[in-house]
Amino acid sequence: MWGGRAQVLFRLWGLRPAGVPGRRVLSCHAASEEGSGSARCWNCGSPGRGDGFFCHQCRALQPPDPTRDYFSLMDCNRSFRVNTTKLQHRFQQLQRLVHPDFFNQRSQTEKDFSEKHSTLVNEAYKTLLAPLSRGLYLLKLHGIEIPKGTDYEMDSQFLMEIMEINEKLAEAQSEAAVKEIESTIQAKQKECTDNVSRAFEQDDFEEAKEILTKMKYFSNIEEKIKLKKIPYS
Repeated sequence: MWGGRAQVLFRLWGLRPAGVPGRRVLSCHAASEEGSGSARCWNCGSPGRGDGFFCHQCRALQPPDPTRDYFSLMDCNRSFRVNTTKLQHRFQQLQRLVHPDFFNQRSQTEKDFSEKHSTLVNEAYKTLLAPLSRGLYLLKLHGIEIPKGTDYEMDSQFLMEIMEINEKLAEAQSEAAVKEIESTIQAKQKECTDNVSRAFEQDDFEEAKEILTKMKYFSNIEEKIKLKKIPYS
């Protein structure tokens, strides 16, 4: 099914099967090393990546560029504010370009690269789609990470608030009670999202870090709410 469709797509894209007579085809690992180190095509030796995915000379799929971050890959500005509609379109475009189903008739090296590209595209899309993961990734690009398993010096008043919400959720005996808590958390997440967006616009990364930490707490409660709602679904 995919074989014929893939061949048609390859013709539309101006691609042709990789493999140049007289040249040694590298293994996936060796090609990755050579591709990332010299930026030359693993298949024909031409310099450069062309469109970023395929060699401009022989059109062989290249290994993922290790210097490219998620924002660049998904054609987004490196900003907390992301156009999610544009992000979704880019995701669909890239999956049509590098999805493994379109490489059934290609070399094993390109099959391996397509798996890596597809995984990377999925991770980038999921990371940039959600405000919390997007904010954490943006912080990471600025060399700041929130340690796992710590309260990051959160004030006692906030921690008390989280404790009270958790207790209220644990004691909830009806769907209405759970939905009320869910609405409260959604409102708090919306407020945090607006605040962290302003913090990033002002390059106040410490403020963004504190707000994102709060969002992590609220996100944990959201997961508990999902479990709590199961019996009512």
